[in-house]
Amino acid sequence: MKPARYYIQQAIAGSSALLLMLGVALAEPLKISVSRTPLSLPFYVAESQGYFAAEGVQIKIEDVIGGHRSMQQMLNAEADLATCSDAVIMFNSFKRSDFAVIASFVSSDNDVKIIVGKDTDLSRPTLWSGKRIATVVGAASHYYLDNWLLFQGVDPRAVHTINYQPEAMEAALAKGEVEAVAIWEPYPFKIIHAVSGSKVLPNPAIYVMTFNLIAHKKLLGVRDDDLLRLLHALDRAEHFIKDEPRKAQAILRSRLQLDQAFIDWIWPHNLYQLSLDQSLLSTLESEARWAKSENHVAQTESPNYLNFTYATPLRKVLPIAVGIAK
Repeated sequence: MKPARYYIQQAIAGSSALLLMLGVALAEPLKISVSRTPLSLPFYVAESQGYFAAEGVQIKIEDVIGGHRSMQQMLNAEADLATCSDAVIMFNSFKRSDFAVIASFVSSDNDVKIIVGKDTDLSRPTLWSGKRIATVVGAASHYYLDNWLLFQGVDPRAVHTINYQPEAMEAALAKGEVEAVAIWEPYPFKIIHAVSGSKVLPNPAIYVMTFNLIAHKKLLGVRDDDLLRLLHALDRAEHFIKDEPRKAQAILRSRLQLDQAFIDWIWPHNLYQLSLDQSLLSTLESEARWAKSENHVAQTESPNYLNFTYATPLRKVLPIAVGIAK
């Protein structure tokens, strides 16, 4: 007589075969590379409140510094999805077309800031000539810096824009390697509290940045059910942020290891809301024109950004949030 274990193994094998015949497969967890920023709060809330599990989707979050790194992880097949700014989407769209925006999940009118060092006088356009400015080239900070300079009457070609990673900017400014830095939160807050005499330059409200959920196109049509569940979880998280701001702020403080003063600094400027609309396409087109005119990309033709969106999951979750035809 065969042991009981034999019959159990046979039953499991039979069940697996039946699932395969029915076209049912146990999906691998979706790995999301998430930029470590206050903008990513919906992911932190959904994870801490158990919304992903409640919606029936397995999610593995990997924190990285900067949406440019998040996007690169996805493009390197180290993640299925990424979070990044519109500018990162634009720059990568000139290189490849195997990714799509699933949704924007937050916008901010004051996330990127320019910080100048102690005793650095940049009060007049002529004083910017030859100055060394650190930024993340090919990211939102780069786009904001150029537009800020143009708004102030400064030719961006008159300054020396130097590519620095976010975590290196504080030391660069403190040591005098650069006269100014352009970077996103939480780094401006950290820098002005760590570098004596540094200050943030006024924001003329020239750029509303979005942070977006990007999927590799290999997922589209194949993992739509999981993408739909993921968006349901993010929608629940954004309602939580709106309805329970103090609890949401506590989650953000814990995740980023920053105090309430920082939360108060950034909170009024971030609008957590799922969308996929024409304004994103318009921003990408505007950024593409800038990138071509300033020779930041070699191509002369802009991509069709409608081809870089995939609205099917969001349209099922929140139809009112979709404002594009595709």
